[in-house]
Amino acid sequence: MYSAVMSMSTPERLIEATRDLLWERGYVGTSPKAVQQAAGVGQGSMYHHFAGKPDLALAAIRRSAGELAAAAEAVLGGEGSAYARIEAYLLRERDVLRGCPVGRLTMDPEVIAHPELRAPVEDVLALVRGRLAQVIQEGLDSGELRGDVDPEELAATVVATVQGGYVLARATGSRAPFDHAVRGLLALLAPRGASA
Repeated sequence: MYSAVMSMSTPERLIEATRDLLWERGYVGTSPKAVQQAAGVGQGSMYHHFAGKPDLALAAIRRSAGELAAAAEAVLGGEGSAYARIEAYLLRERDVLRGCPVGRLTMDPEVIAHPELRAPVEDVLALVRGRLAQVIQEGLDSGELRGDVDPEELAATVVATVQGGYVLARATGSRAPFDHAVRGLLALLAPRGASA
């Protein structure tokens, strides 16, 4: 892993180090010195590429948000029924006990208080909800999903289940609560006539 990181450009190493530190420690715990140590660069290199900690954190948050959007689109934009794509989204590989690198930022008062840092978090969660609502609407239009649901409300429920599942898993130190939440939601969403 170290050799792969060291083969990256200096800005890439700084962004990746910041992403990891934000995920683990939050904004306050992500000091410039910790970033420099994790990236294997000096102070001069960091400030040559980024104006300061907020600038670097913004690049890292945007990167995490972009990866979340791409991972969601990879399954929601794929082949299969609406239910199958929602199921693929809910069951996709995640580091459940580590939590969501974007969702965890919503609990960080420094990120939420800073409109520029908060914007990519807010935008990507809205994008995922919107994409889920489109897939749900497809399922409603085809008659696959029950017609008595609001696509936007159900999309918010799916995102809340995933993010809440992370919280429950971290609180217990077990991925079981996450898996239970996902299976419960899938049972509720099961297409007409299907046995969940």
